[in-house]
Amino acid sequence: MKQSEETARPATRAAVILPWEKNKLSEAARAAEARLEEAAGLTASIGLEIVFQTVYPLRAIRPATLLGTGQIEQLAEIVHDQGIGVVVVDARLSPGQQRNLETALNCKVVDRTGLILDIFGARAATREGVLQVELAHLEYQRSRLVRLWTHLERQRGGFGFLGGPGETQIEADRRMIGERIVKLRKELDQVRRTRGLHRQARRRVPFPIVALVGYTNAGKSTLFNRLTGAEVHAQDQLFATLDPTMRALKLPSGRQVILSDTVGFISELPTELVAAFRATLEEVAEADIILHVRDGAHPDSLAQKQDVLSVLGDMAKDGMIDEGWPGRTIEVMNKADLWAGSPHAPFSKDVVAVSALTGEGVPDLLERLDEVLSRSMESCEIILPITEGAALAWLYERGEVGERFDEEETVRMNVRLAPVHQEQFMRLFPACHLKKIVLEII
Repeated sequence: MKQSEETARPATRAAVILPWEKNKLSEAARAAEARLEEAAGLTASIGLEIVFQTVYPLRAIRPATLLGTGQIEQLAEIVHDQGIGVVVVDARLSPGQQRNLETALNCKVVDRTGLILDIFGARAATREGVLQVELAHLEYQRSRLVRLWTHLERQRGGFGFLGGPGETQIEADRRMIGERIVKLRKELDQVRRTRGLHRQARRRVPFPIVALVGYTNAGKSTLFNRLTGAEVHAQDQLFATLDPTMRALKLPSGRQVILSDTVGFISELPTELVAAFRATLEEVAEADIILHVRDGAHPDSLAQKQDVLSVLGDMAKDGMIDEGWPGRTIEVMNKADLWAGSPHAPFSKDVVAVSALTGEGVPDLLERLDEVLSRSMESCEIILPITEGAALAWLYERGEVGERFDEEETVRMNVRLAPVHQEQFMRLFPACHLKKIVLEII
């Protein structure tokens, strides 16, 4: 009878549970209700119908089940009465905890890591994205083979070091997963090399790169579409964008930049995905300007900001991005159309307020981009052979050309260039001579 009920139970009905350690609460901690809403948003984004959600305070973590006995009994009753087929636990579960909870609740249990991996698996569209997601899935599965093969472990026989068929099956499965992981990493290395070649090609195109970063669902793709007129998939859901997209954007000064839309950040991103999506975040490392897009209408906007800054800081520690990234970051507070009466509305002069949906504040953002690009430039005297037409065009596109003197065999000109572009220029055109102009203040 129990088996027939299990079979008939709809798989789309779900419960979302947030285990919350009371003793870890602090002023900097994410509010439990906001974290629960985020977990519910993640769950709903893959088509599950949420019929129950709650926060379970934990006095102490139970190694076997994470939750307390009374909490499990209460949850099991709700699962049975509501016909729930999936329980999402917004925490990282060990294989044993996941197995014990599934046994106690008589339904499928998914932890935060498994949920995010499922979302990424459903959304990845490009070859690189698919490879990265599969690699992350395999890394996650490899640590859980004991749970997956418990029915074979019971068949184990022999004495001492002699194993039975269950042990053999686990080892065979680990070996197959290991071989697939090695193959995927080689394929990803090839993808990264290809992306590196594309970046080198873009360096020859004299356009600064502007990267959009921010917490998931902050409105990055909507802002990207508003700025460039593109039609990148933008939807009110978490992780709507997983694959980086790039488009040209013309600023008020006439200067052109390349705008890059990237995957959204999230708190406690699974370690498997941090490693697997390293190539996706390389676009941020190449950016001349970083636009940090925040959801100004979200009650947890400040905590989301700290999550993004924490990830960027870790990237700097790992050498993925230079330590000077804060100096070229512009904070963009999005969703200004939803601020009416909100206590979280920003008024800082350093923050650009916009509504990607209505276009409010977008001209101010474009002006700020121009301002930051100009501010980072330094005056240089450049002498180049008159035959270096490509170098001349490069300087007019990338820099701000002042005085120019055409001589018989050379061209001498004063140009304002960003430091990073000075390095690029000398690397691309070694026959040219560049000297910084130091202005003496009397």
